[in-house]
Amino acid sequence: MNDIVKVALAQLDLAVGDVAGNTARIIDFATRARDEEHADLVVFPELSICGYPPEDLLFHTGLRQSVENAVAEIRDNVFGIAMLIGFPEYDGNDIYNSCGVFLDGAEICHYRKQLLPNYSVFDEKRYFSPGKDAAVFKMNGIRIGLTICEDVWQPGPIGASRAAGAECVIAINGSPYELNTQPNREQVVRQRVREVGLPALYLNMVGGQDELVFDGGSFVMDANGEVCLRAQPFEEGLHVVALDGTPAGVVPQSGSVAEPLSTEESVYRALVTGTHDYVTKHGFPGVVIGLSGGIDSALVMAIACDAIGADRVRAVMMPFRYTSTMSQEDAAEQAATLGVAYDVIPIEPMYDATVRQLQPIFGDSEPDVTEENIQARCRGLLLMAISNKTGRMLLTTGNKSEMAVGYATLYGDMAGGFAPIKDCSKTLVYRLARYRNTSGEVIPERVITRPPSAELRPDQKDSDSLPDYDVLDPILEAFIEEDLSVADITERGFDRDTVIRVLEMVKRNEYKRRQAPPGVRISGRAFGRDWRYPITSGYRFPAP
Repeated sequence: MNDIVKVALAQLDLAVGDVAGNTARIIDFATRARDEEHADLVVFPELSICGYPPEDLLFHTGLRQSVENAVAEIRDNVFGIAMLIGFPEYDGNDIYNSCGVFLDGAEICHYRKQLLPNYSVFDEKRYFSPGKDAAVFKMNGIRIGLTICEDVWQPGPIGASRAAGAECVIAINGSPYELNTQPNREQVVRQRVREVGLPALYLNMVGGQDELVFDGGSFVMDANGEVCLRAQPFEEGLHVVALDGTPAGVVPQSGSVAEPLSTEESVYRALVTGTHDYVTKHGFPGVVIGLSGGIDSALVMAIACDAIGADRVRAVMMPFRYTSTMSQEDAAEQAATLGVAYDVIPIEPMYDATVRQLQPIFGDSEPDVTEENIQARCRGLLLMAISNKTGRMLLTTGNKSEMAVGYATLYGDMAGGFAPIKDCSKTLVYRLARYRNTSGEVIPERVITRPPSAELRPDQKDSDSLPDYDVLDPILEAFIEEDLSVADITERGFDRDTVIRVLEMVKRNEYKRRQAPPGVRISGRAFGRDWRYPITSGYRFPAP
């Protein structure tokens, strides 16, 4: 008779810093895996006790004591099932990104992450010391090796695990979502399993943490690189696989394999997940949105309703003399369709009073962008007042294209607590709006088809100030995500003067981005923790 190990992968949304809450959920899911799934081993994500990424909380002595108490609580209160749990391990002045296997009151295996990522959104060398040794434990006759996240992206750790006797490998992860990340993960793991000839179990967390969203997508891959189980993305759950220890090696038994999501669906679900967790983990009773009748605020309101429910969303239309009848009609229609509380507050009296107060200083100067910004700041003041009075968080509605070139008003439409589409280009915003309407039209069709406009002056169009978004967005992507030079981008067929103009706008508006609220990261490089350009810079495009 073959050896069998039944493993439950706990794909969970755990909160950074909530050690007590995370510990309770770990104990609960371990008990469920034992009693309902009859699992031999339950696996939890990377740093599951403290949440990921804990950042500078790791330096706080209170967190250290809480984690040590939590490890003891889990170890001493769950019996009859082995538990693989991630946690920060403190050893003198060193901190390790560690995991342990606990069974019936004892730790039977211990592992320290060997490869520490220090690129993009990752900053682990700031906090952790690297581990050096493989770790393998035996369960029901099968020898299982341990790795943590980055360890599977290079050959060394998994090769060392095999050399130490592993017959299969488990990788626990805190791998954030970005476009096309799931096929990339699976290809990397496929390369590893083929190198060592061992099956792998890959567990990832779900949920939003500040700018990051974790999409789950946990999977099991056999020694040939075939996926035999894949969890639904963006959803919590226990996913069980039986490992069959045959004479020819360990064979994972096939389970449910979730179909990959389309680009638009995966991005939309990431935005919904990130918005939901940011609002709920902070304890806000709801959100308020300035609904302009344009595409960006329309998409943000759809996201908010899907994230937390229409009953927790309040929309405010703030018309001015340049606000078209079409915009007012479309905003009211969308609010009614979604069942959102909707208010209309004209800003003309506020604007007139402000301009009147400034007249002694402005004199007879011609109106310019100053007066346009006053309109935006009147709206920001109203929305922040509603936020303060009701406790609802203000969602901003700016997209990545606008944030890149500074087509936004500081202390106006940039005011707020969270920016759901901050990392979505304008062209992606249109694709997402089309996607959302496939399950029932919630964004009026002419909001999608009309030319975009800020409506801050008569007959204004975005194209008056910016290149068409079909030109602008690929230039921005080439610079922001690929770090290409003016010459490189021009070689792709773009006008050189346009490229230089766009890149200079990006550089000139760094000061605005530093003051923008956080938002969901969905690209390979977002304006946030993985964008670190100087505000003060003498660099010119092209470089001399």
